[in-house]
Amino acid sequence: MATEVRLPRLGQGMESGTIVRWLKSEGEPVKKREPLYELDTDKVTQEVEAEADGVLLRIVVREGEVDVGTTIAVIGKEGEDVSAALLPAETSRGNGSESAEAARGGAEAPAAPEPASREPRPSPPGSPHEGRRRASPLARRIARERGIDLATIAGTGPDGRIIAEDVEKAQPAAAAATAAPALPAEVEVVELTTIRKTIARRLTEAWTAPVFQLGVSADMTEVLHLREQLVAGLAEGDVKPTVNDVLTKLAGVALMRHMPVNATFDGETIQRSALAHVGMAVAAPNGLVVPVIRDAGRSTIQQIARQRADLVVRARAGKLTLGDMQGGTFTISNLGMFGVEQFVAVLNPPQVAILAVAAVKDTPVVVDGELDVAPMMQMTLTCDHRAIDGADGAEFLRTLVALVEQPALAL
Repeated sequence: MATEVRLPRLGQGMESGTIVRWLKSEGEPVKKREPLYELDTDKVTQEVEAEADGVLLRIVVREGEVDVGTTIAVIGKEGEDVSAALLPAETSRGNGSESAEAARGGAEAPAAPEPASREPRPSPPGSPHEGRRRASPLARRIARERGIDLATIAGTGPDGRIIAEDVEKAQPAAAAATAAPALPAEVEVVELTTIRKTIARRLTEAWTAPVFQLGVSADMTEVLHLREQLVAGLAEGDVKPTVNDVLTKLAGVALMRHMPVNATFDGETIQRSALAHVGMAVAAPNGLVVPVIRDAGRSTIQQIARQRADLVVRARAGKLTLGDMQGGTFTISNLGMFGVEQFVAVLNPPQVAILAVAAVKDTPVVVDGELDVAPMMQMTLTCDHRAIDGADGAEFLRTLVALVEQPALAL
């Protein structure tokens, strides 16, 4: 019996996703747990695996945004009749995106279903939804955040339902009506990816939080010396630890001693974690992503280095999974490798704090009344004041500076 492939819910709050491309073609054999298609959610683009063995008999939705639970393909035995499985799916699908009709090439279909269309469809007269606008939860959330009236938007979903893509298109349309300046020919227009849209939305949310920043300097002499020792003792083929790996370890230990900073805030409650799961900001081709180093406080620096190397490679290849991105309790953003001497990082909600790390720079310092030169590094902690008080952040930084200047205390 044919198996319907439905769009999965890959995380709490996910209502829809965008199919980027199929990794298998119709008629191709498929094995269970083999990558089947790429799905773009509001957090990450990842490969989704097949749930059954067989042949990919039909691709119902080739690309575009669809709701969770929508039938997007059918897997079965070669030559199996899938019309019975597709009928309810195509009926409920309504708009159909790039329809199965298109996928079949059209001519061979014995009884063509309703042609696919992305044109707006009003609610049928007399339907229970007449008089109010139907919209997906994601579309409502985006509209609410951007102050867009759903009544002004034409839905392209089933029965005129407004989907996120409709809301995304509405804002530039409104802007064009008021301004619409002509772009010079040499201007490159870049369409926002789902991840880039999410970055914009989440950082805007972060900007509404009441935050404060605390800055300190730390002598990196002992950290640099420790890293040199670790590199000198590496086994052949092992991952070389970076300064950031050492900082991740030290921050993890400090977070376990200062749980108010190692927390998340959902608007109603604060969840403080006994373990430090430290996110690291990585510039990936599709935008900034924050994969998570698990249990950084209890991991060795070498274990952190291996985790970091694997996550960075997969981030830049667009192969991170939602599991790689979820569960972080704190984030480190390091721009030291670019020579940045100081900066303030924006919160990564729902986490309540983020550490901005700058470059290590030889700096004149006074030691025991004598002028000296030391490799100093600026660190700036951004805190959500709804969950953290100034003293909480200051005590965390004091511990972190102490560990940076004497790393042996954390090993």
